[in-house]
This record gives sequence, C-alpha cells and structure tokens, in this order.
Amino acid sequence: MSEPMRLSVFKTYKLYVGGKFPRSESGRVYEVTDSKKGAWLANAPLSSRKDARDAVVAARKAFGGWSGATAYNRGQVLYRVAEMLEGRREQFAREVADAEGLSKSKAAGVVDAAIDRWVWYAGWTDKIAQVVGGANPVAGPYFNLSTPEPTGVVTVLAPQESSLLGLVSVVAPVIATGNTAVVIASERAPLPALSLGEVLATSDVPGGVVNVLSGRTAEIAAPLAAHQDVNGIDLTGADEVLAKELEAAAAENLKRVLRPQAVDFSADPGTRRLTAFLETKTVWHPTGSLGASGSAY
Repeated sequence: MSEPMRLSVFKTYKLYVGGKFPRSESGRVYEVTDSKKGAWLANAPLSSRKDARDAVVAARKAFGGWSGATAYNRGQVLYRVAEMLEGRREQFAREVADAEGLSKSKAAGVVDAAIDRWVWYAGWTDKIAQVVGGANPVAGPYFNLSTPEPTGVVTVLAPQESSLLGLVSVVAPVIATGNTAVVIASERAPLPALSLGEVLATSDVPGGVVNVLSGRTAEIAAPLAAHQDVNGIDLTGADEVLAKELEAAAAENLKRVLRPQAVDFSADPGTRRLTAFLETKTVWHPTGSLGASGSAY
C-alpha cells in the first residue's frame, strides 16, 4: 500500500512586537530567496512605519521593568535564551545555510558561535558595572561614585550579511545592559532574525524587550531615527549613504549613535558594544555622620 501524499506545510513568518506575532499592519510581504540559486524560501512581512511606531511603544513600555531588574536576573534570562537556541540548532543551521550560502557543517558552526556569543554576553550583565563604574577620588569630604545606567530604547539595524552571529552580536549587548531594542532584520536574509523572535517569546525575556521587524531597511529605519522616544541607534546594517541620513535624523533628539564599521563577528567582541548604550550616573555623598540621625554612608 502506497504512503498517502501530504500537503506541504509552509512556515508563516511574522513580526515580533510586544511579545506577540502580528503580521505587518499594511498586510504587505516580500519574497525571501536563498543566496545560492535564488530559490524561494518564504514570504517575510514588509513592515510599515506604523509597525515601527508600535515597536517603539512596546519597547518603551518594557523598559522600566527590564532596566529595573537586577543585573544577575538579566543574566539568567539571557542564558535561558541560549538554552532555547541550543534546542533549535538544526532549524537555525538550515536558515543560516540558506541565508549565507554556507554548507551544512559551516552553518552549524555559525549557529554554535552565535549561541556561545549569547552566553558570553549573558555572563557580562553583572560585571560591566565593575568595568565602567567605580569610586572617583575627589578633593573633599565626599564619596563620588559613578555607575552605568541603560540609555533607553535602542534601534538596531542588524548586519545585512551575517544573519545570525552578527545579529546576536548587536542585539545581545543592548539588552544585556538593560536597554530595550527595536531590531530591523537583514533585508535580504531576515528569516534567522524572525525565528529568533520565536525563541525570545518562549524564553523568559519579557514582551517588548526585543521587537523584530523585517522589510526594507531604509523604509523602516527612517521613522525610527527621527522618533522622539528612541534614545539610541546602532547603524551597523546601514550603508554609508543611509547611515549619514539616519545620523542627521537622530541628532534631532540627541540620540546616541553607533556608527557602522567593518566588523569580524567571529572575533572577540570586547566590551565596545556593551558600553555603547550606557550612560554614567555620578553621585556625590558626604562622608561621616549625616545630621541628627548620626547615620553614615
């Protein structure tokens, strides 16, 4: 007896905004093809300006709780994401192979590196304050203490070519330090980023901490660069012309801007991206007794 024929069940990729999976507000999609033969892979949502604004609202709503969590707790949450990524290695290896034209073994190596990179940033959550903060020597009877604080809502233009390792390398440090993110996936290869949204939804990351949009990078980035409730922007995925336009728009509300530059994402990332979207708060406090209470700092 012959086996019954089955209908193919194609995956429907969706945006990830506020912990949910909406289709684009416009209803638009665009074709995603593999990098070798140009074969159709899936239809990805073509995000609109309204989707971008919704993502900022979600990120702002999530910022208070995420930035207020302890650094240790954030580290545990990020490690949970790595656990979930590990459980879906085969799916991500397939998506990376299609996106970047790699063999199965090389794509698997990229996925392993991305998981390791996520674990690496998870370990930094409760250590970065010791690196960039501290007690400052002053001439007077005071303690002068500097501590890092997150900038706020950060727009991240993911790398165009490194669809997973590069993506993780730019997103993880933003949220590890207490910021929330609106991520614009690689325009040509958005599927690993959209799948990462599924991983985040099934981990312990609160909805809105990371929001993933797909579509035309320039079309989505323009309103985000000018948005008054976005506090920083990482231009890694922008070309030189687009980066200049977005940097000019970002100046309107003095956003922190991380300019694009050539990056080997397989190399040791250092702490540059961890400190890119941190502010330094400095507190003065008198030494000795404090008034009638007699308490001391």
